Amino acid sequence: MNYSKFSNWISKQIKTSKRLNPVITAYLIFLMASSRTHTLTAAARFSDSSKSRFHYLLKGNSEVAVYALNELSKKQARQFAKINKGLSAGNLPWNIAISVDATIQNRSSLHTQNSKRFNHGKGFVVGHQWTNIVLHINDKVIPLPPIPFYTKKYCKQIGAEYQTENTRVAEYLSQLSLEEYIGSHAPEKVVVLADSGYDDQKIQKAIAGKKWKFIIVLKSTRGIKTEKVYQNTKKTEDWKSVTVTFKNNRKIGWKTIQAPKNGGKKKRMEFRVRQITGYLKNFGKAQLICSQFKTKSGKGQRKHLACNDLKATPRQIVIGYRLRWAIEIFHKEIKMFLGFEDVSAKYFSSVISHVHWVYCAYILLNSSPRGFPIKTKSMAEKQLMVNKIIESKRLSAVNQVLTQVKGPQRLKVSIQKALTGGSIEKSHALCGLAGF
Repeated sequence: MNYSKFSNWISKQIKTSKRLNPVITAYLIFLMASSRTHTLTAAARFSDSSKSRFHYLLKGNSEVAVYALNELSKKQARQFAKINKGLSAGNLPWNIAISVDATIQNRSSLHTQNSKRFNHGKGFVVGHQWTNIVLHINDKVIPLPPIPFYTKKYCKQIGAEYQTENTRVAEYLSQLSLEEYIGSHAPEKVVVLADSGYDDQKIQKAIAGKKWKFIIVLKSTRGIKTEKVYQNTKKTEDWKSVTVTFKNNRKIGWKTIQAPKNGGKKKRMEFRVRQITGYLKNFGKAQLICSQFKTKSGKGQRKHLACNDLKATPRQIVIGYRLRWAIEIFHKEIKMFLGFEDVSAKYFSSVISHVHWVYCAYILLNSSPRGFPIKTKSMAEKQLMVNKIIESKRLSAVNQVLTQVKGPQRLKVSIQKALTGGSIEKSHALCGLAGF
């Protein structure tokens, strides 16, 4: 595929005004290409343009980026939904999964608009928090427009009401219309996956209100009751933590199950599980699973899973929850390959634009046009293919110059101008292509 076809394909995927379309296309191709950093300076050098061109794109058009990602997500979801084979090759009772997880976008200063110090596992980190909602269709991950965390100070600046992350997640799921993404579907075939940070009754009730299922890791202090205790006590009394409840029900034996390992089709992982049908405080009836990973050296940390699908088996619940690992890989890829954290803008509107364009680039790399020679699933390999398409454009430009009258002399003049202007990378590329 040549560069013009590739550029035209990207331009058609993003529905924007004719004025913005060229700069958006250039920025998306830059994000999709392999680069040491994906800063605005690098984007300007890449497209042989000015930095201010991309600065004004990000600062003043955040709503365009949000709309573009929303439309692109719907388009890809509808495409994959037509050939949906079910989760885990049809071995699970659900066809669509929705994963919820947050990631931190590191920034160097608290003076940046809407930045905050977050305790994200390994000490405090300065930056912005984004709660990502992704769809799992077959083995594909489709990011939906993420939820930015707004600090109290930033809410005052924009005149918005401050809300906690879980409150915003509950509202997002309540308002999410899956019909726009995958068409008509059975709601009981949708499952939401989340870790213990989203063990919240508002979120669980929002999911149940949509008639969806969920598999959520419970906090160790979450109050539960077994069916027997629930029937023989008042609703406000005798709620015990999930850890204490499983400890008091040791008579329930462990069962060993095998689950496919991430990254290998034939490899298997062993878990031991205990299952109780009980009640979650402030929610209702659910299956409660105590799961522990078995290794050669011993046993891993225990996790307590809750699932409101009473027909699912413990093995299906464990395998279903493990699908959530795909969102962790998504976080890793957008940070390593697409410049998610390379933004250095002061204004948060620019950060919003950058993040949404990064997600658009991720979708485009995973839904390439016909003739795009990619057979591997590796993000690095896909970016190398984009680089080859870009290099073919440069080679065509060099060939065009060489075929003109006094072509070699003109090429030398172009290289000297590039060196004088400071575009060293472009000069090296031209010299290499010309054989100098």
